[in-house]
Amino acid sequence: MVMNVEQIMAVIPHRYPFLLIDRIIELEPGVRAVALKQVTINEPFFQGHFPDYPIMPGVLIIEALAQTGAVAGMVLPENQGKIALFAGIENARFRKPVVPGDSLRLEVTITAMKRGIGKATATATVDGALACEAMLTFALVARTNS
Repeated sequence: MVMNVEQIMAVIPHRYPFLLIDRIIELEPGVRAVALKQVTINEPFFQGHFPDYPIMPGVLIIEALAQTGAVAGMVLPENQGKIALFAGIENARFRKPVVPGDSLRLEVTITAMKRGIGKATATATVDGALACEAMLTFALVARTNS
């Protein structure tokens, strides 16, 4: 299953400038998702990180991975009306800088899910080279409008 940005926004609540995935290219609902992020010099974070040597912040790579995983989980009918929140990040490693012009491939596999708490393995690659890897823990909670 392939999803464009409009379909992604129908599943997760993120919007510009914080929607960090452009397309879902593989999806197994509740199990796995693969997304693409086209990194351009027009990204707002490049104005300050770093003006003379633009590098995508590692925390935003992790967030892009989390958004990819959120799509995998939030497409399930039983998760509609919920939101995925970070509960933990373990063993995050950054192996290669991500720079303007890169096509970031984000792959997330949900490895465990129990009572609204899940774990996932996540990798980000550029041209087949590992840029980032981490174990993500998340909580699925009801959205409140307070």
